[in-house]
Amino acid sequence: MLRRRATLALVAAVALGSIGAAFESHWQDGKAELDGYRYTVTRYGHARSGTAVMVYVTEPFSESKRVKVDHPASGSPDVVEALKLNFIRDFQTGIYDYNTMVSLFTRSRDFSPLKISFASSEWCGNVYEEMLFERYHVADRYQSYFEGESDARRLTLVKSGITEEELFILLRDLRSEWLPAGQKRKVAFLPAAFYRRLTHRPLVWTEATVERGRGVEAVTVPAGRFEVVRYVVRVADGREGTFWVERAYPHRIVRWTWLPAAGVTPRGGWSPAEGLDQGELAGSQRLPYWQLHDPGDEKYLAQLGLTAPTTVVGGTTHLRGDVGTTPKKR
Repeated sequence: MLRRRATLALVAAVALGSIGAAFESHWQDGKAELDGYRYTVTRYGHARSGTAVMVYVTEPFSESKRVKVDHPASGSPDVVEALKLNFIRDFQTGIYDYNTMVSLFTRSRDFSPLKISFASSEWCGNVYEEMLFERYHVADRYQSYFEGESDARRLTLVKSGITEEELFILLRDLRSEWLPAGQKRKVAFLPAAFYRRLTHRPLVWTEATVERGRGVEAVTVPAGRFEVVRYVVRVADGREGTFWVERAYPHRIVRWTWLPAAGVTPRGGWSPAEGLDQGELAGSQRLPYWQLHDPGDEKYLAQLGLTAPTTVVGGTTHLRGDVGTTPKKR
């Protein structure tokens, strides 16, 4: 029995070591992972179709300034490697559209959060939120076009708590197994900036239970057929999320969906599904996207299952990228 346990422990250690090595070789290749999704979100009580893109990339990050470092000094203790997720969600609501993005910065060594920023632009105005994760607190700054919403506040950082945004990294097991098969974990949970914005909910900790399925499933999405591991996230605020994560490395998010839990009643006139979204992987590539800003580079969107938006200038239809584009830093 002792020999069998030792053998199992050795196999597990080798497996975890191989995952760690896979992270270095996969994520330090000078490219970003670009994932396009067929996307739906409930806004104003109606399902809205849109576009979602997740951009994962590693970059040098300053612990003190909480920004990307332009010229990192070799061996500087202030500079860490961050795994960044830019999550873009754009959708139409009648005559006007929403353009949103959340940026999550985590330390690539253990995926602990450094910073979350969120921006939303629509015809009513702009909203910006920035959350800095300190040793004992979360420092939050919120700027809104609504009277009474703009504020600076500090929350106690709950030990072992996670943010909703982190699910899109933690569930991928990029360095090690976050939750063994068939097990569940209860965590302090901070709802996402995107969800709080659409439902005008306050920034407060709640609880969630994350459960991983025992086996492997097969799902078919626009990007193809995948073997996946399924996670279910039950949040005390009345939501239930399901995530289907690719079995093979790099364990991409193949599908996710948020739904109101059974028996949830509307709050303050809102639909129980307000702000809940879902996405299915339409395409994925590793590309140095920050170099692909010239006319004609819109062709790469097809690899993500996306199409380039168009605009009309002087009676002629152009790809939007053909009109007045300028290079941008990533």
